[in-house]
Amino acid sequence: MAPDSAAARIKGSVLIARLKLLAKQGGTGRVEAVLQRLPPADRKVLEGVIMPIGWYPLELNLRLDSAIAEALSPRDRNKAFVDMGRASAEDNLNGPHHVFIRKGDPHFLLSHAPEIYRLYYAVGSRSYEKTGARSGVLRTLGAESVTHEDCLTIIGWYQRAIEMSGGRDVRIEHPRCRARGNGHCEYHCAWEA
Repeated sequence: MAPDSAAARIKGSVLIARLKLLAKQGGTGRVEAVLQRLPPADRKVLEGVIMPIGWYPLELNLRLDSAIAEALSPRDRNKAFVDMGRASAEDNLNGPHHVFIRKGDPHFLLSHAPEIYRLYYAVGSRSYEKTGARSGVLRTLGAESVTHEDCLTIIGWYQRAIEMSGGRDVRIEHPRCRARGNGHCEYHCAWEA
């Protein structure tokens, strides 16, 4: 589903995490090489000051993610998107969103999925349902734009977040997705203690 560029927005913290991942993977040279793949207007925003709590066009993030995937993992783009989500979780949960981590309690983090969603996206919502001692389901409703790639970053984000909360051998299945024609996105999370 194509985003409505006038309304679809994402927080600057996502863009910052992506740029940090690039710098970690190959320094400023890698960042510059990826930015050169983008239109001049995108480069101007990404080379400027990005405000973590500011709202930016989701389309900008989608183009950046695609350029990063092409640079970091051209043979396995899916892995690149999962890795971007993991890096974003690592960056934000070790920083401004550390309050969502309670060691040994992934359900604590997952129970805050609605609040976490609002930290990243302007429209839509995410719910959480505990389904077992070490499992739960996240559902995303009413998102402005859904792409297969964005869903992979969400999977990576929650994989790493659950690990940071003490879960091991984290598995996330994505049986329903708006990008595949379903009415909402659904993520089934399970882990070992």
